[in-house]
Amino acid sequence: MPLDPALAVLLDQLNAHPAARVLDTDPAVLRAVNRELSTGLPGAEPIEVGAVADATVPGPAGDIPVRVYRPAADGPVPTVVFFHGGGWVTGDLDTHDAVTRRLCRDVRAVVVAVDYRLAPEHPFPAAYDDCLAAARHIAGHIDDYGARPDRLALAGDSAGGNLAAAVALAFRDEHRPLAAQFLAYPATDCDGDHPSRTENATGYGLSHQDVLDLQHLYAGDDPAVRSCARVSPLRAADHSGLAPAVIATARYDPLRDEGNAYAAALIEAGVDVFARTYDGLIHAFLHLTHISPAADAAVAELHDRLRSRLA
Repeated sequence: MPLDPALAVLLDQLNAHPAARVLDTDPAVLRAVNRELSTGLPGAEPIEVGAVADATVPGPAGDIPVRVYRPAADGPVPTVVFFHGGGWVTGDLDTHDAVTRRLCRDVRAVVVAVDYRLAPEHPFPAAYDDCLAAARHIAGHIDDYGARPDRLALAGDSAGGNLAAAVALAFRDEHRPLAAQFLAYPATDCDGDHPSRTENATGYGLSHQDVLDLQHLYAGDDPAVRSCARVSPLRAADHSGLAPAVIATARYDPLRDEGNAYAAALIEAGVDVFARTYDGLIHAFLHLTHISPAADAAVAELHDRLRSRLA
């Protein structure tokens, strides 16, 4: 299927002004550009939810900022802990505010977005440690959030999907209940290569070189680190017993095949999985719902699948 026409227009604009290589760019500049792209896209007014409040949870290196979104609903509801994307180097609570507002509204859940530490200042395992600590704290204080201990989910996009998958593995190993995991175009393999990285190497926003550079900044070059399950969930020795998963990939995304491989590994291990590759879409389509009706429809379907697993 050809590229979604609305996204083709966007990519033409982006490709007319190629960005410098990630490794040649100051991380502060990368973050500023990412923030501008994420918050400056055309769209409707911010989605209204019941309440939004910034807070902190305890972490291994001090308090971790979080943003808590509460739905306009009475009584106990599910809780979704959300880890933002950005290649472990960029992204924050504001870059994903529209994403998490919609998640809260559509799934009718409390969403807790986690502002974990970023590489290269804080390489692996800082982001993983923060996300695991935040998820443990929220699970242990569920009455402060959605108040349904049997309806806790993890979610994330791109690098955030990587972190959600890795934390889900830890929750299984710690025998902590987890009702679902929602992984949008996740990075699952820092120790291998996949055909989609070559097939979609350039021209679709995230490039193959971006992937390699961001992996280097986060996980370094030690094969033992890059292949461990906390960095590469696809490389985990055992995927059985994991929480039911909703996994989305995009046809024109260099991360497509590793996301699909992760879905296949979970299915083979007997995990309940809804997995779909969305034709015509690109990486980061959760941010593109006001530009692309196809992206909007994809997000609606994914949120519906997650909501059904948290009912």
